[in-house]
Formats: sequence, C-alpha cells, structure tokens
Amino acid sequence: MDSVRSTGSAAVKRRPGGRSARVRAAVLLATVAELAAVGYSEMSLEEIARRAGVHKTTVYRRWGTREELILDVMRERTSQVVPVPDTGSLREDLLVLARAAVANARSPGVEAVMRAVVSGVHRNPVFAEASRRFWTERMNLDGKIVERAIVRGEAPAHTDPRQIIEAVLGPLHLRLLISGDSPGEPVIQQVVDLVLSGVKAA
Repeated sequence: MDSVRSTGSAAVKRRPGGRSARVRAAVLLATVAELAAVGYSEMSLEEIARRAGVHKTTVYRRWGTREELILDVMRERTSQVVPVPDTGSLREDLLVLARAAVANARSPGVEAVMRAVVSGVHRNPVFAEASRRFWTERMNLDGKIVERAIVRGEAPAHTDPRQIIEAVLGPLHLRLLISGDSPGEPVIQQVVDLVLSGVKAA
C-alpha cells in the first residue's frame, strides 16, 4: 500500500505541466536573449531552441512562428511586471501603471522585443494581426482602471477606457522607442495629469 502511495506521489511530482512550464520559461528567456543579440530579422527558432536547451520541434510545435513566440514573450512579461493596479484612485492607478510600463520597457532585452514588434507589424500582416490581438487583450485589462473610476464617479460615464490608457502610455513609449529618452517621474506625472485634465474637462 505504501509503495502504491509513493508511486502515486512521484507521478504527481513529475506531472507534464511542470516540465511544460519550465520549457516555456526557458524558451521565452532564450527568445529575449536572441533578439537582443541579433535582432528580429536574424533571429531563428532553431537558435532559440539551442539557447533554451530544447529540441527545435518543441519550439515549432508550440509556437510555430517567430511572431507568435515574440508575442508570448510580451504577454508573459507584461503580466508579471506590469500588473493592473487597484489603489482606489484613478490618478494613482495610472501613475502605478505608467511607472511599471516604463520600468518594463527599460529592462534588459525588453526594448529589443518592443523594437521587433514595431519593425515587424509593418512588414508582416500575420504579425500585425497577432500584435493587435495582444494589445486588445492588454488594453482590455488595463481599461479596468478606467471602468472602476467611472463607477466611483471619477470619470464621465461615456469615457473610453482604451483611449485613456493609450493617452497615458503612448507618449511614454514614444520617448522610449523613438526619441531615445528615458521618461522619469516628473514626465510620468505630467503625462498622467494632462490626461486627467482632459477627462475632467469632458
């Protein structure tokens, strides 16, 4: 009886889901490293598999394309590093979100991922569609900040949540990716307060 329990316990510890999660984590890390090293145009699933220590068929079977792999990196990274805040204040929520987004974009490897997306969406319609799906998912999540503010009476009922989030994050990413600036706390607060002044005026 004890041997049966021991065997069952070992089986649980070796469940496929655990290995699958480890493989995914290794491949996503390898993708960031490959992008940072050679850029989007030169990255290959074979080299990513080599970096991750897995067989290339594993990468092809799970992700299929470079574009889906990059978007999975973005999805994983933003879910971990840029959570949706709920402080009870629209201004504070937007500040927390903006700070986290800037910190994420400035972290090692992430800038390479973002530049790959900016570069790829204009040349690859499949990538463009996948990117739109990702940003729609993310904006729906971040939009809950504004939806809660509407319920609290901090914003008019007709306020478009996505428009508010884009108005906050857009200028910050413009500085990071186009101007090459690194927006600090004063700039983040100025952007948030400018957006909120428009919300109040509406």
